[in-house]
Amino acid sequence: MTTNPTDATARAGSPPAPIGKGLRGGSVGLLAAVALGLSSVAPAYSISVTLGFVTLVVGHLAPAALLLGFVPILLTAFAFRELNRVMPDCGTTFVWTTRAFGPAVGWLSGGWVPQIATLIAMTALSQVGATYLLEVLGLPALAGDTTAVTITSVLLLAAVTAIAYRGLQLAASVQYVLLGLQLLALLGFGAAAFVRADAATPSFAWLNPFAFGGFGPFAEAVLLCLFIYWGWDALITANEETRDGDRVPGQAALISTLVLLGTYLFTAFAAVSYAGTGTEGLGLGNPDNAADILATLAPPVLGTALAKLMQLAVCVSAVSALLTCLVGSPRSALSMGVHGALPHAFTRIHTRHRTPSFGTVFFGAAAAALLVLLTLVSDNFLGDAILSIGLLIACYYGVTALACVWYFRTWLRDSPRDLLLRGVMPLLGGLLMLAAFTRSAYDMVDPAYGSTSFHGVGGVFLLGVGSIAVGALAMLIVRARFRLFFREGRRAVAELTLTED
Repeated sequence: MTTNPTDATARAGSPPAPIGKGLRGGSVGLLAAVALGLSSVAPAYSISVTLGFVTLVVGHLAPAALLLGFVPILLTAFAFRELNRVMPDCGTTFVWTTRAFGPAVGWLSGGWVPQIATLIAMTALSQVGATYLLEVLGLPALAGDTTAVTITSVLLLAAVTAIAYRGLQLAASVQYVLLGLQLLALLGFGAAAFVRADAATPSFAWLNPFAFGGFGPFAEAVLLCLFIYWGWDALITANEETRDGDRVPGQAALISTLVLLGTYLFTAFAAVSYAGTGTEGLGLGNPDNAADILATLAPPVLGTALAKLMQLAVCVSAVSALLTCLVGSPRSALSMGVHGALPHAFTRIHTRHRTPSFGTVFFGAAAAALLVLLTLVSDNFLGDAILSIGLLIACYYGVTALACVWYFRTWLRDSPRDLLLRGVMPLLGGLLMLAAFTRSAYDMVDPAYGSTSFHGVGGVFLLGVGSIAVGALAMLIVRARFRLFFREGRRAVAELTLTED
């Protein structure tokens, strides 16, 4: 039989164990969880494709933007940790927002929005990984050919889908190697840039949070930085396969975000010191360099031979993040299927590998199909789709942080710890996320924002806000099929997060 959670159980700090979904419990420990979290962010790729755009917006204050962009991420990480302690379910934000706000909000903001954001990100990651792979192999002509890159991207998706299909332990082992190469390359680049004779002396003024020229540039820079940190929460979807699943994933989330902050600030300071923020030559403010800062700076900083290693690091960075996406999304869909919010096919578990077999193949195939579709529409369309991810991230991170405050509202008077970690910090994180979402959505309406527009409305706005609107429409359509979930979702999720006696 099942029992409902009680205040006494949660207050005693003894979270209910999730009902078995067929996953292999105790597969990974703290180190592997941290590796999965860091890999899912793709640090080498993320800093390479984001630092230039941040510099275009705020100039030499790019390190300050990275630091301020980290604040709502850290506050949200505390919300994820606290919610995971009492509800360690691989559905994570879907389960938590459903428990706090009901099935409609849970399905849309906790299920649809993160899954769509991940699918769009997978198209970009596979394309970047394919382009760099062809460059590393000495095939620059193919790297510049859209058809060749698309075919290689699909092959990469097939390869990482096969690895994810075979189990979390194999995926974590592969991630150790890929992550190690990324961090080594970034640290090597930063150290080499700092010791160059023509490098400027780093200044603490680059971290001044009060020097931004208005709220608009600040909000745009922070939204860009959300993308650079996004993905660490994928490690929490492995909570049912992690030792001490109620505790270790939360610790790993905080550790991974702090390691990311240190790595990004070190790289940003090194890049600004060496290249400056000018609009010509190697300057980070040169629009021609913005799309790939490391590709521009690596040859003069490291030399031609070692610059190849940086290309390889960005390649494996994209591939490792792609692999983690194919670990996290199928497990979220598995939980949604178990709770009756998606078709039962998503609950299928491979009998030997103990992985979500249908969900893994589904997301790999869906990403490949979306990549081909967006490429056929326009290369610029794919670029705008990537820019729209920031809106989706801010949306579901913000709602999840507020879900923490609402769910724990009766606990907030129990202790200063509960008030701070379950109330004040998540509330600030959620409000910051939603403020960045609102301001950036307003700016993205401008047809000049991004590369595409439709009837005077920016393509990035249509893709970001449009994805959420399509999700709301899809929810209205599927309510009839998943009637039980939408009628009793909050209670059903509460029961399924408990162990059956």
